[in-house]
Amino acid sequence: MLRHAIAPSRRFTKASHDVVRHPRLNSDAKILLLYVQGLPEETPCKPLSELAQKLGIKGRAYQKAKEQLVAHGYVHEWKSQGDRGRWITEQLVANTPLTSEQAGHLREAVPPTTSPPSTQFPTVGEPTARRAGGCQPVEDHSDKTTPHPPSEAEPTTDPDPGPTAGSAAESLQLARAERVLLSLRHTRRELHLGMREARALAVEAVKWLERGLSESDLRQALLAERPEGGVRSAVGFLRYRLIQKLPEGPAPLPRPPSAATMVVCSSPGEEHVFRPLGEETECPPCRQSTAYATFYGAPAPEPARIPWRERFAKINGAPPGALDGG
Repeated sequence: MLRHAIAPSRRFTKASHDVVRHPRLNSDAKILLLYVQGLPEETPCKPLSELAQKLGIKGRAYQKAKEQLVAHGYVHEWKSQGDRGRWITEQLVANTPLTSEQAGHLREAVPPTTSPPSTQFPTVGEPTARRAGGCQPVEDHSDKTTPHPPSEAEPTTDPDPGPTAGSAAESLQLARAERVLLSLRHTRRELHLGMREARALAVEAVKWLERGLSESDLRQALLAERPEGGVRSAVGFLRYRLIQKLPEGPAPLPRPPSAATMVVCSSPGEEHVFRPLGEETECPPCRQSTAYATFYGAPAPEPARIPWRERFAKINGAPPGALDGG
């Protein structure tokens, strides 16, 4: 391969090799990220979908590119409700991967773009570090502004469940299930899922882990029995398999008998309790004694108490007194 390259002296963008050579980003995602990175500082803030249309990236191609950028930390979104009840989507585009916490800190450090200017003094802000693209789109027109909240089928990219959303163990199980779902793309490309799709399916996948299956068992169950016609929708195929192929849980252990079923024996003598099998009011030993007295006209004799040495000798066939040295 011959190569001839002349470095431009103007109108160029410094592109990181981590972006250009990223193995998990397709060409649309890379071009869109570099395009936003190269926008001048004075460019008005516009939604990412509108910027993608200028590059000819529309429809499913845009959605796939955006999902990849979100999955790898280059794009972050927040949904909030304004004063008039309208839902607004804020977007942050970065030329380096950011965690949700880092993106949140960066968002808090930037003054809101919708705040009115001062009426007495010019609005002057402190200098801040330049972000990729120099703009933070306030609203994504691909999701039409509506007075209704987002549907459950379109969860926010980075939800913050807070301490009331569940225990730490439940969050760990969801993270394990989500990790398994995202790993399927490495074995079968037709099972490629975005972060939001994997997070929605993780609720069903957790049920498998709760029934004692390991992450390896769950992965093998989702990859087994490939359909003859292929997979048309990864989300639909995996949701159907997670629900329909869910293994049965372990059989419940028999409950120990409750102390509430114990009744007091009605026979005379020292008070004691027993657990009846039907409607009997006397324990088995007392019923046996009553039957003996009724038949023979006398109380049942006390069983003879044999010393333990004699019982042991009788069982082993030794003559009496053998254990006493006689």
